[in-house]
Amino acid sequence: MDAYSTIIHQAVEAAGRSVVKIERLDVQGKVTGTGSGFFFSSDGYLFTNSHVVRNGSAFNVMLHDGSVYPATLTGEDPDTDIAILKSTAYDFQVAQLGHADALQIGQLVIAIGNPLGFQHTVTAGVVSALGRSLRSETGRTMEGLIQTDAALNPGNSGGPLINFRGEVVGVNTAMIRGAQGLCFAISIDTARLIAAELMQTGKVTRAHLGLLLQQVNLVPKLRSGLELKNKTALFVTGVEPGSPASKAGIADGDIVVSFNDVPVETSDALFRLLDREKIGQFQFIRVIRQSRLVELRVTPVARKAA
Repeated sequence: MDAYSTIIHQAVEAAGRSVVKIERLDVQGKVTGTGSGFFFSSDGYLFTNSHVVRNGSAFNVMLHDGSVYPATLTGEDPDTDIAILKSTAYDFQVAQLGHADALQIGQLVIAIGNPLGFQHTVTAGVVSALGRSLRSETGRTMEGLIQTDAALNPGNSGGPLINFRGEVVGVNTAMIRGAQGLCFAISIDTARLIAAELMQTGKVTRAHLGLLLQQVNLVPKLRSGLELKNKTALFVTGVEPGSPASKAGIADGDIVVSFNDVPVETSDALFRLLDREKIGQFQFIRVIRQSRLVELRVTPVARKAA
């Protein structure tokens, strides 16, 4: 094989056996949907998508060798399209989790799924955008997304997005409007935070601003002129009507650089700051507007349930 093929092969070998097929069952035990997932802990916990498990009464997971085990739903978060299953399987590979904050535009990434069992589907591409906030097919805003040109089929939803070392950097989702021919993945850093809450309480409650964002680089001249520590920031591509961000006066084209005086370089960083303690409390957000720094006061709310 050539060098490029060898890199992909070795990465898939490192992570592939952690990937499973997931079957969603109704109360009669009939399969009503399928997707992919992957083990992230030695005690049988799996990442998958919320939309893969939604309305399921029971679940099966099929491992790489064709063996099938039941699984139970630990919890799901529709806002990030993340769900956690707990399987009774005992002989499986655990995926090695990496960090999405180290990703660069143009970096090689690989999407793996297991929609049929017995064999994986693999597509490769490059990172084309980071820190994206987009609307899902349900109308929800999904934040901190990684965009690549690795094609993704619906049956591969919930599988891992890996780097050339086989480390998981995202959880693939096929629930983005107009995503044909593209792959969007929830950052593994966001997924880690969600998993911790789901495994502890079975649900997620976080503060919400109502922003659509895109991670961008800040030019050195602007950083120097405004005395900013940030190398990157979050460009506002949309503001939800009636949202806390809208009421605070944040507008399309603003660039978010800090939250409560903490520099914000990625969507994951902002997500970490928007914990449940911020709900209903005045917070300060700083944006670049027309090459000037503007500080605004915003009161986050808890996102309404679907």
